[in-house]
Amino acid sequence: MSLYCGTACRRKFFGGYRLLSTYVTKTRYLFELKEDDDACKKAQQTGAFYLFHNLAPLLQKSEHQYVAPQHSLLELERLLASLQKAEVETALQGSFIKLTKALFELNVKDASLLSTAQALLRWHDAHQFCSRSGQPTKKNVSGSKRVCPSNNIIYYPQVAPVVITLVSDGTRCLLVRQSSFPKGMYSALAGFCDIGESLEETVRREIAEEVGLEVDRLHYSASQHWPFPHSTLMIACHATVKPGQTDLQVNLRELEAAAWFSRDEVAAVLRRNHPSNQQQSGAVPFWLPPKLAIAHQLIKEWVEKPTCSPLPA
Repeated sequence: MSLYCGTACRRKFFGGYRLLSTYVTKTRYLFELKEDDDACKKAQQTGAFYLFHNLAPLLQKSEHQYVAPQHSLLELERLLASLQKAEVETALQGSFIKLTKALFELNVKDASLLSTAQALLRWHDAHQFCSRSGQPTKKNVSGSKRVCPSNNIIYYPQVAPVVITLVSDGTRCLLVRQSSFPKGMYSALAGFCDIGESLEETVRREIAEEVGLEVDRLHYSASQHWPFPHSTLMIACHATVKPGQTDLQVNLRELEAAAWFSRDEVAAVLRRNHPSNQQQSGAVPFWLPPKLAIAHQLIKEWVEKPTCSPLPA
C-alpha cells in the first residue's frame, strides 16, 4: 500500500492555512514544501493523506458519489504496520477502487488530487532506476523528483501533451468513438503530440489522419491534466474545416466511427447525458463524456457559443 507522498504538504493548502491569503504566498509555500525535505517532514506530521493500493485509492461510497477519506500519518502508520488490505478496508470503512471506475463520481477537489497522486505514484514506480547509470534512484520526501546518487542526475515527473479538438463545419460538430470507449459514448478527436510538432501542427495532422479533413481555422480553449493512460496534459481546441470539404474518410485503425451532429442534437444529449438515462428513454442515440472531462466542456462550449470564431490555422 502507498501514501500519496505529496499529499500531506498539498493538503495543508486545501485544508486552509488562513494566513496564506494570496496566490503567490501559497504557491511559494508549496514550492518550499516540494524542495525542502525538513519542511515537508514537519508538514506531514499534521497533514492529511490519501491511501492507495496498487494505484487504486481508498474510497467510500455515498448515496450519489464516491468520497475520498483523509487520514493522519499516525493513523495510517498504525494500520499499515499490522493489517492486510482487506483488514484496512474494514477498519477505514472503504474499498480500494480503480480510479478509471470512480473518477467521474468524485467531487472536483478529490478528483484533481487523486489524479495527481496516482500519476505521481505511477511515475515513481516506473522510474526507480537511472536511465544512464542503471543504478537505483532515490525520491525526495515530497515525491517531487528522483535523484541518481551515482551521478546526481535529477528526474522530474513529466506529462505527455495531447490535443483534443472539436471539429465544426459551422453548423455541425464532428464526434467520434474509439473501440475502447464505453458503449454508446462519442467524444472529440484526440491525439498525442509528436516530437517537433507545435500544437497547431498536431491538430491539423490528427484531423487529417483520422477523418481525412483539412483544418481551415482553429483556436485554443482550455487544458486539463488527465491521469490516463500515463499522465497527459489535455489541450482542448476548436477547429473548423474548409468550406465544402466535409466528406469523412474515417481511419478505421484509429477510430470505430465518426459522424456529424447538429447543434440541436448535441444540446439534447447534453441535457440527458448519462448512459443509464439514454438506455431508459431510448430517445438519445449516444452519450457524451461526463462533466469532469474536458471533452464535455469543449462540446458544451460549442453548443452555447455558436458565434465563437476560430483563427486561421
